[in-house]
Amino acid sequence: MVSRHTRPHVSGFTLVEVMVALAVVAVAVPALLLTLFQQIDGTEYLRDRSMASWVAANRLNELKLVMAKQGELPGGQLSGETQMAQRDWYWWIDQESTELPGFIRIDINVATEADTEEALHTLTAFLSVGGQP
Repeated sequence: MVSRHTRPHVSGFTLVEVMVALAVVAVAVPALLLTLFQQIDGTEYLRDRSMASWVAANRLNELKLVMAKQGELPGGQLSGETQMAQRDWYWWIDQESTELPGFIRIDINVATEADTEEALHTLTAFLSVGGQP
């Protein structure tokens, strides 16, 4: 015989348990979103660095072609703008003589903004000038 005062066993969550679970989710979701956004920003930065390295490599190859055609490298600081992947890239080239006769150091800097002194990527190369191999 079942007593009137005994209740059948009911399973489920109490209000306190539900509130604690919601608090845990409320703390965890923003942390996960922050991590996701940081990953996206990092991926964008790496993509930009890769594209900037390609722009610099293209400029170096163009310099080599100009040297092969004209026999010399244009003097002074060279700068310009290139479009790649539907985006503008700004580059400038610094030249410096070396201790080795017939060789110069070329620094090709690439940035995403025109008025910046900070390059996203810098390619350094040593080129032979004056008809020497």
